[in-house]
Amino acid sequence: MKRFERLEQIRLMDPVREASEIYRLTATYEFPWDFTRALELALYRTYAVPAIGRLLAETAELTDRAQKRYDDTSLLLDAVVEHGFGSEQGRTAIRRINQMHRSYDISNDDMRYVLCTFVVMPKRWIDTYGWRRLSRHEIVASAVHYRTLGRHMGIEGAPETYEEFEACLDAYEEAHFGWDEGARRVSDSTIDLMASWYPRPLAPLLRKSTLALLDESLLKAFRYPTPSATTRALVRRAVRTRGRVVRLLPPRRAPHYARQNREIKGYPDGYRLEELGTSPVPGIRGCPVRHIDGSAAE
Repeated sequence: MKRFERLEQIRLMDPVREASEIYRLTATYEFPWDFTRALELALYRTYAVPAIGRLLAETAELTDRAQKRYDDTSLLLDAVVEHGFGSEQGRTAIRRINQMHRSYDISNDDMRYVLCTFVVMPKRWIDTYGWRRLSRHEIVASAVHYRTLGRHMGIEGAPETYEEFEACLDAYEEAHFGWDEGARRVSDSTIDLMASWYPRPLAPLLRKSTLALLDESLLKAFRYPTPSATTRALVRRAVRTRGRVVRLLPPRRAPHYARQNREIKGYPDGYRLEELGTSPVPGIRGCPVRHIDGSAAE
């Protein structure tokens, strides 16, 4: 298989009817590393909305049990990508997500914003750092895939097109990004978690590199010092260089799913989808996202 052969395959597919299959090909064959980083950033951005960041701090899932929360979120979302919405595994994963969300209340607008990050941040990351830009077929398919996920989660008024997802995200961040002490704790814990995946002596460098990849709105919301122009340039150039190197490599011949990522640490002996996550107790632990009703899991 040649480097752009899979892209040619994607362009022959229907980006609406075959949206989830296109998304799977893009995320697991073309850009598995980039999608992992972009979706990490997508979830991280949500902490800068005080209503979200504060509640996440109150549950302590992302401060006291950050690795488990990271693992469970990645594995549940990835089960849908790997097996599809209509599969037993996909239905189980969505049902488990909704079970965890049932005990907490957050506005539909906040849930819709979180959904927007899943659509917008991968495109922005890949267009900046990937080995190629996303095609229009892939962009449309991503929007359709996550609109479908939003419907299964009971999120009302989800955007229909990528452009609507992007406009919703930008407007929401402009209106709602702000400082919250609890959100800053969640942010610090997340950055510490990412640094923990590498040898301890590299932690200060990795923290500085992570901050160099954040935009000004995030730095301001969390009150982090702005990295120097030199640090930003070096870090961002390094990530872009990785993309250029990947472009020269042979295309991936087998899919790479989130469950195969070295960052997933908590289940060396395997896991059962129905046992992932927490049993939320309101105000004590769990995920502070509203569950609409039982049918949303089907």
